Amino acid sequence: MALLFISETDRLDLWRKYLLAEIPDLDMRLLPEIGNKEDIEYALVWRPPAGLLKTLPNLKVIFSLGAGIDHLASDPDLPENVPVVRMVDSSLTSGMTEYVVMSVLNHHKNMRLYREQQSRKEWTLHEPPVTWDRRVGIMGMGVLGSDVAGKLSYLGFDVAGWSRTHRERPGIKTYAGTDQLEDFLKTTEILVCLLPLTDETEDILNKDLFAMLPKEASIINAARGGHLVEEDLIEALDSEHLSEATLDVFKSEPLDQHHPFWEHPKITITPHAASTTHPSSSARNVADGIKRFESGDDLLNIVDMKRGY
Repeated sequence: MALLFISETDRLDLWRKYLLAEIPDLDMRLLPEIGNKEDIEYALVWRPPAGLLKTLPNLKVIFSLGAGIDHLASDPDLPENVPVVRMVDSSLTSGMTEYVVMSVLNHHKNMRLYREQQSRKEWTLHEPPVTWDRRVGIMGMGVLGSDVAGKLSYLGFDVAGWSRTHRERPGIKTYAGTDQLEDFLKTTEILVCLLPLTDETEDILNKDLFAMLPKEASIINAARGGHLVEEDLIEALDSEHLSEATLDVFKSEPLDQHHPFWEHPKITITPHAASTTHPSSSARNVADGIKRFESGDDLLNIVDMKRGY
């Protein structure tokens, strides 16, 4: 069987090593010389060229190299009858949780202020509240959001979650839908966005949403750059309605060197580094998906492309 691998950022040598360890007879194909298209039954991709997957007549399953599938949903010619499987892996989940917990603690402990003070040799204490008096709100309560919520709750934070559809999570106060969004936001002091990017969630982090947050709330976006209206964030920070923002994702990546985010004193930037897919563990999940399909078992983590997650 043949698998087409497409990615400009993931290491082919590692993926080949770990996939062949699981399926020794797997024939891995690469662009641009993919050979006979009729041989290709599986695709493991990140940002494939638009329209390419539709040209593979015997394609059975599309595996996303990341948790997000917006890079596939944006292809108007994506084959409608081929299941799309998103990446769900313990290393991906733990990496995201580590990043968000680190960022929440940085916001909670006023680390940005201390870095500023160090640059001018100023010794001033900024005492944060205890964790159980600090509300952290998580937008997106899927696999990643639920794990983050659990870890922050373990640290004692008052954690709430919001999603487009209702999701119960033990020990976490949950909200759902646009009707409950304002109630969720009005007590949120640190807002974390882990939503999937869909037509409904694009530009959701905008001035109207920021206005529902309490004064001096802060933002962490580790989901997708398309969630954020960038000029609205700058306005909210400059007006001091928001205190700071940590951003790992942007509408255009890499971030342009002349972008105002780079020099904004209240914005912390990381280069889409929150969580990466590790072939050493993720290859087992892809191989398991192939084996399940070949044996007639149900695939796991299939995406509803109409909903976007």
